[in-house]
Amino acid sequence: MRRSRSQSLLFRGDSDGNDHSNHNFTTSSSAESCPLLSDDGAASSTVTTASCKSSNKKTMVAITATSALTALLLKMAIAAFSGMGAATVCHPLDVIRVQMQTENSPYADFTSAAKGIYQKDGLRDGLFAGISAAYLRQWLYGSCRIGIYAYLLEAAQNDNLAKGLDKNDISLKTKMLMGLTSGGIGSFVGTPSELALVRMSNDKKLPLDQRRNYRGVGNCISRIATEEGLPALFRGAPATVLRACLLSACAMGITSEIKLRLSRSGLFGPEGKLWGGVPLLFLATLVSSLAANTVANPFDVVKSRMQNMKVEKDGSTQYKSMVDCFAQTVGNEGFLKLWSGFVPAFLKLAPYTVISLILTDKITKLVTGKEAL
Repeated sequence: MRRSRSQSLLFRGDSDGNDHSNHNFTTSSSAESCPLLSDDGAASSTVTTASCKSSNKKTMVAITATSALTALLLKMAIAAFSGMGAATVCHPLDVIRVQMQTENSPYADFTSAAKGIYQKDGLRDGLFAGISAAYLRQWLYGSCRIGIYAYLLEAAQNDNLAKGLDKNDISLKTKMLMGLTSGGIGSFVGTPSELALVRMSNDKKLPLDQRRNYRGVGNCISRIATEEGLPALFRGAPATVLRACLLSACAMGITSEIKLRLSRSGLFGPEGKLWGGVPLLFLATLVSSLAANTVANPFDVVKSRMQNMKVEKDGSTQYKSMVDCFAQTVGNEGFLKLWSGFVPAFLKLAPYTVISLILTDKITKLVTGKEAL
């Protein structure tokens, strides 16, 4: 009768008859915790402690990777929903910005643009034109920009704690680099939605015979791919990515830094928790939005113009590249034209950043028990 695996290990002796049951019991214990099967399905009796440790290590790595991915996806989903809330409130400002930045704009200032668009096309087809593209943009761009940044920031904080350091001992340069990274990834992934947003927001400004009359974001993207080719979906990508890198580096990095410094000042209550921390986060995002918009606006103008330009039947376009667009804009309309639409861009970016980051911070706190920024 075959002995069980534990019995054969426990009572096996050497050829000289000496019993090493104590040694073999240890081996059996190790084997029981990490059995290896032979070809016939029976447990192998030659498993070693080293192989057990190796197997356990691989399992732990797999579990850690899965947990990290789950945490990242959760942060991205929270960021997307928060961004949709902000976009619902701020989208009219985006429409005004685009129509002021593109060529042949009839609007000299923010007030005349807002009034003209509303009187001409109303709310749905005017100030809220392209809202479906704005929502898609939050799932492609906003989720990465805020979600990846929050993930990287938390990872750096946990790394500091593991080293016995203050978790917030992270330099502004590092935070801005995190923002630059998350913004760059998000903007490239979200370029098609950004293109659709510009096209749909600007369509009503065009003469009737030049309008594209997109029925929605899906129709817009599919028509661009069909009529202009798949690469057209990434038209203006260099300017889009550069703008997003600069904007996100300032908006995310400076927000985190100012929030930390103000929370330590005592001006906003213990640890900045006055009124749930909303006033502190509002001020931090307001300052960061001003810095971000100042740096990124020239790329915003170029991006809007390249994404809105028409492709002629022979395949030619008004601008050959991002640099050519910069040169033509400055040469034909002056250097300050690069900051056209600054007021609506700031008025949109500031409340958008405030709303999206506050929602992200509060929803993350509710779901995970931790702050996002």
